[in-house]
Amino acid sequence: MDPVQQAPQSIWEQGNYAPVMQEIDAGGLAVQGTLPPGLSGTLFRIGPNPRFPSAATHWFGGDGMIHAISLTHGAAAYRNRWVRTPKWRDENRAGRPLFRTFAGKVSDAPDWAGDDRGVANTHIVWHAGQLLALEEAHWPTGIMPGTLETLGYAQYAGEPGAAQGGADSARQRGPFTAHPKIDPHTGEMFFFGYNADGPFTPAITVGTIAPDGRITRQFRFDAPYCSMVHDFMMTERHLLIPILPLTGSRQRAEQKLPAYAFEGGRSSMIGVLDRDGPSATVRWYEGPACYVFHTMNAWQSGNLLLADVMVYEEPPLFPRPDGSPGDPARQQAYLARWTFDLTPGSGTFTQQRLCDVAGEFPRIDDRYAGRKYRHGWFAASRPGESDLSGIVHVDVSTGASRAFWLPPGDVTSEPVFAARGDAEGDGWILAVVWRAASNTSELLVLDAGDIAAGPVATVALPQRVPFGFHGNWVAGECA
Repeated sequence: MDPVQQAPQSIWEQGNYAPVMQEIDAGGLAVQGTLPPGLSGTLFRIGPNPRFPSAATHWFGGDGMIHAISLTHGAAAYRNRWVRTPKWRDENRAGRPLFRTFAGKVSDAPDWAGDDRGVANTHIVWHAGQLLALEEAHWPTGIMPGTLETLGYAQYAGEPGAAQGGADSARQRGPFTAHPKIDPHTGEMFFFGYNADGPFTPAITVGTIAPDGRITRQFRFDAPYCSMVHDFMMTERHLLIPILPLTGSRQRAEQKLPAYAFEGGRSSMIGVLDRDGPSATVRWYEGPACYVFHTMNAWQSGNLLLADVMVYEEPPLFPRPDGSPGDPARQQAYLARWTFDLTPGSGTFTQQRLCDVAGEFPRIDDRYAGRKYRHGWFAASRPGESDLSGIVHVDVSTGASRAFWLPPGDVTSEPVFAARGDAEGDGWILAVVWRAASNTSELLVLDAGDIAAGPVATVALPQRVPFGFHGNWVAGECA
């Protein structure tokens, strides 16, 4: 079965998966409680919101829409806009869908429709004075932060592949992770791209963008096999690239079998490389089959590298190679720690579970990215349920955890940290939640150190925010 066909016929008609069709600006939003006076900035969230929903559009393939919630002086405002990618513009001009997720253009697409299927729907980050909408198959799309106007693919100076035009410019439009890592001390942004030599290839590119927007390093290497690599890990000295057995296969695709599927018989392979080295010398560590969509943090302790990640025994949303569905009992993620011994001769990694509550979308106080840390948060599921109906705060140094749970049926998005003071974890957790009974959305503001106490403020949003993926808080003004 093709992954496109896995999406239910009514995926875009199911509850909060349904897209919204209005782009609006609204100020003076109703607030229950009191917004902290020092909380000033914008929460940018992004997710799939197809301009023309169709059964051929997998959830991962919906056009990106940005939802911006601005907080200042105790007041809240909202704005949303589609990311106007080349695909969005072509389909908007045609008045109908022209692309099938994972499968190219429809057979009767107009001659003038391009081949760029980028949707910029997965993550949104601020770096080097730019707001960037990301998805892992295409180069970052620049966004005007105040208006959410689409500026086109980002351009970077430097070497290599950084010219403003010609072949080098085209090279910049290759794959780029939706989860770049920004070192809070150096300001560098590290990125990678899989399928770097084209669809279903094992080639990986890795690069560095300086805080002034120059590409200072970019190189490629071959992974052990073609894998969907959604996230990776950064420490002060290393990058860790997880090659996990959610594999891509041209042969399967040509045989009308799943292009991407979970091969449980393959080992997981984690590549460790020097993040500042001049070339890609990769050391591979082997472990049991599993999958990780999202990582929490990683750091070095002596001769060990430690990485805290949300591990699935078997990934959801994708089938097995013969098209059969996976086992739902194995398709929930748990926070676990991977340990890598840098001693010569070591070639395996170990895994230890850190929390017995299932969840996804882990976040930290980003001022501790790549360093030893203590506090993490993730969207959580009650035992026996799959909906993300709560937020868990875990102290990874002690294993202690606390939780805030929504009423039954309500669902939370990724919890995003906003700093208040200088100490790690001193700040606020921001989360957009969907209220099932009223089919509406709200922004919750919780004290990051006492989430069990519930929100200190709740902002009623002027329209529903469909289920999406990621977001970031940008403090102050970034217009």
